[in-house]
Amino acid sequence: MMTSKEIRGKFLKFFESKGHLIVPSAPIVVKNDPTLMFINAGMNPFKDIFLGNSSAGDDTRVTDTQKCLRVSGKHNDLEEVGVDTYHHTMFEMLGNWSFGDYFKEEAIAWAWELLTEVYSIPKDRIYVTIFEGDKKDGVPIDQEAENFWKQHIDPDRIIPASKKDNFWEMGDTGPCGPCSEIHVDIRSDEERAKVDGKSLVNQDHPQVIEIWNLVFIQFNRKSDGSLESLPSKHVDTGMGFERLCMVLQGKQSNYDTDVFMPIIERIEKITRHQYGKQEKTDIAMRVIADHLRAVTFATADGQRPSNTGAGYVIRRILRRAVRYAYTHLDYKEPILHQLLEVLVEQFVELFPDLEKQYDSIAQTILAEEKSFLRTLGGGVKRFQAIQKQLADESKNTIDGKTAFELYDTYGFPIDLTRLMAAENGLGVDEAGFDKAMNAQKERARADRKVDAEDWVELIDTTDHSKFVGYDQLEAEAKVIKYRKVTQKKKTLYQMVLDTTPFYAESGGQVGDKGMLHFGDEVIHVVDTRKENDLFVHFTTALPSDVSQPCVAQVNSKKRSDTTKNHTATHLLHAALRDVLGDHVHQKGSLVNPDYLRFDFSHSQKIDDEQLRLIEEQVNARIRQNIALEELRDVPIDQAMEMGAMALFGEKYGDEVRVIIFDKDFSVELCGGTHVKQTGALGYCRITTETSVAAGVRRIEAVTGRNAQLQLSNDFEALTQIRRLFKNPKDILASVNGLIEERDGLVKEIDRLHMSAASQIKDQIKGKAEQVGQIAFIAQQVEVNNADMVKKIAYELRNEVDNLFLVLGADLNGKAHLTLMFSDNLVEQHGLNAGKLIRDLAKHMQGGGGGQAFYASAGGKKPAGIPAAIAAAKEVVQNLG
Repeated sequence: MMTSKEIRGKFLKFFESKGHLIVPSAPIVVKNDPTLMFINAGMNPFKDIFLGNSSAGDDTRVTDTQKCLRVSGKHNDLEEVGVDTYHHTMFEMLGNWSFGDYFKEEAIAWAWELLTEVYSIPKDRIYVTIFEGDKKDGVPIDQEAENFWKQHIDPDRIIPASKKDNFWEMGDTGPCGPCSEIHVDIRSDEERAKVDGKSLVNQDHPQVIEIWNLVFIQFNRKSDGSLESLPSKHVDTGMGFERLCMVLQGKQSNYDTDVFMPIIERIEKITRHQYGKQEKTDIAMRVIADHLRAVTFATADGQRPSNTGAGYVIRRILRRAVRYAYTHLDYKEPILHQLLEVLVEQFVELFPDLEKQYDSIAQTILAEEKSFLRTLGGGVKRFQAIQKQLADESKNTIDGKTAFELYDTYGFPIDLTRLMAAENGLGVDEAGFDKAMNAQKERARADRKVDAEDWVELIDTTDHSKFVGYDQLEAEAKVIKYRKVTQKKKTLYQMVLDTTPFYAESGGQVGDKGMLHFGDEVIHVVDTRKENDLFVHFTTALPSDVSQPCVAQVNSKKRSDTTKNHTATHLLHAALRDVLGDHVHQKGSLVNPDYLRFDFSHSQKIDDEQLRLIEEQVNARIRQNIALEELRDVPIDQAMEMGAMALFGEKYGDEVRVIIFDKDFSVELCGGTHVKQTGALGYCRITTETSVAAGVRRIEAVTGRNAQLQLSNDFEALTQIRRLFKNPKDILASVNGLIEERDGLVKEIDRLHMSAASQIKDQIKGKAEQVGQIAFIAQQVEVNNADMVKKIAYELRNEVDNLFLVLGADLNGKAHLTLMFSDNLVEQHGLNAGKLIRDLAKHMQGGGGGQAFYASAGGKKPAGIPAAIAAAKEVVQNLG
């Protein structure tokens, strides 16, 4: 039986023998493409070639294995993961590509040769599909593909299929074309004899599965829905590596292959559950094994779990795995970080970054697991509170809004809420939950939706924007193409120039702003972004004649300030590694004209002395006025030999740009803009140092004029303080003395307040009104703060039997109300101060809560306190 490593190796070597260049997997996290969060198909890294934004050069045939993630948008397999045997979040896609080189005949012949001769898959277990055509698009059946397939396979095994299954599209617009899927029937001979596998193709049968899709890109879909033929035709194939392993290793599930079983075996040891014994535990183990891979690879490629965007997707995946362990494996401790070692051992040769970042990844995952387990525990408590509330109200159904709260706030999936509800004899309003969920999705979809018109091509050229912004801030240019885009009811225009000095947002550095001069007409550029391989200039208007030449002019002041801050991040990175250690690696950055933000791997707070040393070292390099050594178009291998720092998760080409500020201090791969000499920074001032995630710290700093301004402001503040203290010799001693004096006065004031509270308590204690067996005390008191009210309430509780206490107070124009009950009243009458006070607070236009025996509330209307007290007295009278 071939191992997964052998299967992968045979694929790559086969296509290498057919003249293909083996290229490494791109990072799973997508940058510079607003349409994607993650690589979700093998073609994504080559998207610019298909779009015509860049050229393949001499490498018209390539092959690879690409890390992919499908958990959102059009390609969303999340809910199937673990439930069936062949869907995954993170998976590898084996592919071979032709960029205007070979087409259908070779792609089909080589696919057949690899599967039947190299992998020895029986021919009578293979079926293929072809596009049956579509009248609406005016595209006939793919007779060409059918004819080529007939040269290799029994015509009865060629199945025409619909546009849904056999016409591939990149998106609503863009390159597209018919495809030909290859399916394999792995059922037993007995089952195959009973039911023809042909009838099970594309029927979601777990054992008649698609393993390879050959896409023939020959059309372009325009925004009006019409198709036009592409000048160059391409081949894009994708084969599911995990599914291929299942077929070749004779398994009935992807999870039974050596891709997943080492992880599942470790889960068995940790949780003491045996795989293959019970469906629920089996699903849980598959989910955990799959999700571990997705979280690990995304984290290694620079995407930490967070509350927004791609980070939120990764957090959801991680939490889904933890939920399954918690609920179905009864494992209440962090589990994923314990499995990381097994995963890294599997992929150390193919993806060495996993081993290099092992500690950082483990810290990130462990912190996320701990945090979510606390949240999950809070969710269980919230569920119990909901259960009690329903019992109090004689209801037996959790409404949709509450079910959605459990999902959105506490991470409870609807199936977990349903399960816990059923165990307690409750139902769930799932229609209401779906309504709330769909409303949230619609809001998110509306925020993300971008209506983009077709590009208007002005210059028919295969050349693309020439960036000259490293050397000049002004250039003559022509508009290659433009289009109108609308998002959130805001209209902008995008223009692509043949030559541009505008730096496009990348590597943490913001895009340039500036102006385009079309004769006397000035068009303001509000942002510049690199979308795929295009430098896109965002403007608020179009010129009256967009075809005439223009002068592109960058805002030099903003560029200068941004450039200083970018150079400072390089100096800061080197200083951090020197002071803290070589474990420090950049984890993210933001560079704009006002300040810089630098995230880096480090597990503990940096103390004041270390920060001082780091800042001193950066400023020492600034004073040395080190000249920039910029090397362009350096072969990547040569750059790495020079010791250049590369960022994990960045995609680098064959040739890179190297930025050096003293070859013994700072050597980095970077596409950003930099000062010619470090002295231009003037001064660098670190403003904050904080934690942003487990094992990741953040420093913010300013340079140049902003650093000088901050120093001036600090000096002016210090001067004013000295004047206030009458210019003492030791200002620090004077400030400390004032603080100590203040602390003493605060303690004395607190003592006087508490003494006053005791006096008030004695005054109102004698005003207790006996209502039946209940000692009812209701009083509006004059106090300075809520702590005094609390002290009065607790002292009365200790001194008065059968107490039902209501205290109101006007605290600086805000209403305050406190309830305090004796324990026996809570038990005998079922009183709940936390619940009652919410009703009473309505009289004060406020709200509150608390425990059964003690609660407090605030409100906007102090005049409503007497009404709240009167309402409380009615409650007491009904009890008496």
